[in-house]
Amino acid sequence: MKSFTRNSILITGCSSGIGLCVARDMHDLGWDVVAACRKKKDSIFIQENYGIKSVVIDYEKEETIQSGLKIALKKLNGRLDVLFNNGAYAMPGAVEDIPVDSLRKIFEANFFGWHLLTKEAIPIMRKQGFGRIIQNSSVLGFAALRYRGAYNATKFALEGLTDTLRLELYDTGIKVILIEPGPIRTKIRENSYPHFKKSIKWKDSPNGSIYEKYLIPRLEQVDPPMDRFELMPSAVSKAVIHACTSKNPHNRYRVTLATKIIMILKRLLTSKAFDSIARKI
Repeated sequence: MKSFTRNSILITGCSSGIGLCVARDMHDLGWDVVAACRKKKDSIFIQENYGIKSVVIDYEKEETIQSGLKIALKKLNGRLDVLFNNGAYAMPGAVEDIPVDSLRKIFEANFFGWHLLTKEAIPIMRKQGFGRIIQNSSVLGFAALRYRGAYNATKFALEGLTDTLRLELYDTGIKVILIEPGPIRTKIRENSYPHFKKSIKWKDSPNGSIYEKYLIPRLEQVDPPMDRFELMPSAVSKAVIHACTSKNPHNRYRVTLATKIIMILKRLLTSKAFDSIARKI
């Protein structure tokens, strides 16, 4: 990346978890950071408590994507070195129980909104002759697991679009990078429960006993014990920092041991053999 006195980054989904951690770490490294949040109150909190510039960007509201980027650019003096697309939510449930409208809605937040913000950022980076687009995907972007179909679908779509974009922008000075975290301690499970309750009519489902015995108890856990494969958001932040600062960043950063193991299994096993493992996770 070109050397500047103060590099700039726009990060989305910063109200908590990965986004907030990356924003704080990049700010501590001296970067000019704009942390975007879906809600105005969270944006104000970040500015007042961490001294980090912030804007409102809600991926489900096109007008906030355009206005948020415009305001962010003013705060960054017109230059955007890195865009880190991060905000997303999950909606647990068996695929056969997911309403079509709910699937459309999660794609708006996890995929179409990202695409619009990326499209708006690319002309800025083309004019500069450099830039980095970092997409926060997931292990669920290349390995499907049960009862995560909606989230799987958005992340699989994101990976395909991002890989294509990287090929197309190869000679432009714009680098396109995927982050693929495994289990990270964030509020994603907690935040997914309202979407589940709103969309999944589990009592009418042939999968009712699975919801009752397995899914709902997991969703209702408050601050569950750390899984042995689970890491804190700082693990993702470390990968993002490398992606932002390395002269030759990786195309993909696989974060957590679980992600690395699953990738190896996907490469080595037949589809049927992998399915036999995935059905037990």
